[in-house]
Amino acid sequence: MRCELISALAQAAGCWGMVGGQMMDMEAENKQLTLDEIIRLQRMKTGELFAVSCEAGAILGKAPAMMRKMLRAYAHDMGLAFQITDDLLDVEGTRTKLGKGVRKDKIAGKATLVANMGVDRAREHAKILIKQAISHLDVFDKKADHLRALARFVIDRKS
Repeated sequence: MRCELISALAQAAGCWGMVGGQMMDMEAENKQLTLDEIIRLQRMKTGELFAVSCEAGAILGKAPAMMRKMLRAYAHDMGLAFQITDDLLDVEGTRTKLGKGVRKDKIAGKATLVANMGVDRAREHAKILIKQAISHLDVFDKKADHLRALARFVIDRKS
């Protein structure tokens, strides 16, 4: 069980997860990426860490594979919605409101879903992803209410 948890964390952080996504992100500066490539990059960069975070308790609790699969699906959709929201805040936010620099992605020439889809379409896509993420939790009934609230917070946040 502990080895499985360590393995899952290593994969989420490694070349098929955060590190690989960060590498793709750096290589993609000032390059045109397709929508699928941007989604892959963002799923790797943040989505895999969200997924292992959600799955860790299920691993330790020896949850059935189907429940673990639902948690991973939830996390992947929520992670992508989180990234879209982060990119929207970078485009629309202010340094004062966010407490950090803005327009960094555009200045760095980063490929984002907001740049690819436009602000309105990206915002709508994030909302769809959150609805989808929440639907993955149906199997957990009320026990997943905190995860549902977290998903809603992800797209409602202002910083």
